[in-house]
Amino acid sequence: MTGSNGTDNIAPPVDRIAERQKRNRQASDITIFVVGLSLIVWLTYVGATSMGYTWQWHRVPKYIIRVIDGEIIWGTLVKGLGVTIKVTLAASVIALVVGLLTALLRLSRSYSGHLISTIYLEIIRNTPLLVQMYLFYFVLSPIIGIDRFWTGVLCLAFFEASFISEIIRGGILSIPRGQWEGASSLGLRQWKVYSLIVLPQAVPIMLPPMTSAVVNLLKNSAIVSTIAIFDLTNEGRNAIADTFMSFEIWFTVAAAYLTMTISLSAIAAWLESRARHGLTRVA
Repeated sequence: MTGSNGTDNIAPPVDRIAERQKRNRQASDITIFVVGLSLIVWLTYVGATSMGYTWQWHRVPKYIIRVIDGEIIWGTLVKGLGVTIKVTLAASVIALVVGLLTALLRLSRSYSGHLISTIYLEIIRNTPLLVQMYLFYFVLSPIIGIDRFWTGVLCLAFFEASFISEIIRGGILSIPRGQWEGASSLGLRQWKVYSLIVLPQAVPIMLPPMTSAVVNLLKNSAIVSTIAIFDLTNEGRNAIADTFMSFEIWFTVAAAYLTMTISLSAIAAWLESRARHGLTRVA
């Protein structure tokens, strides 16, 4: 194909070099991933063989799904996965609300609100999650009369909210001062400034670290097994106690967690691109 000046319309050399370098990097990344995964599998196999371990993968499917007389019966691992998802979803919603309120209190001009939010953050972020879980279960739960499920949900929510609040506060502070001044000049109330101007611009900035917070909450949800909630980790532990298939069950449980975290990351990346596209279109 010939251009208006009679020369061929070909990509500049710099672009071709950059594209080649990009393909080389992608190939290197894939190679490193495959080699690393193969090494892990090999080390696991060698370690299990040296221990005299007998692999019994054929016994794992019954803990996932069974079909008896044409009826599908979900295994204990799937039921535990459902509990884990319920705990994560409930705790995530509460954590977002508590985190938002905490961030707004820290940004407010109220001395008492700033003091309360600071004390909450310092206590939660400087004590182990396991200790908090026991305090919620043995102290708070009998006082307010909630069951163990909601005890675990509230503990996880308040723990993760302490990190989410700082993510929200950082996102709000990243908005240029001119946006605040423009909103004030229009006579908007404070809640309208946040809901209509500040938060819509801060959401794309907050999404990547917020995803990490939700992923951490999902992984930390395994701690609810300590208060006898039959989540995925607890059901995996029970399956191992029945079968002594430590490697197979824990690999299956790890694969389930890995699938969920990768899915969350993919959804967050899609939401982030949509949010940024929306802001670009408005601008």
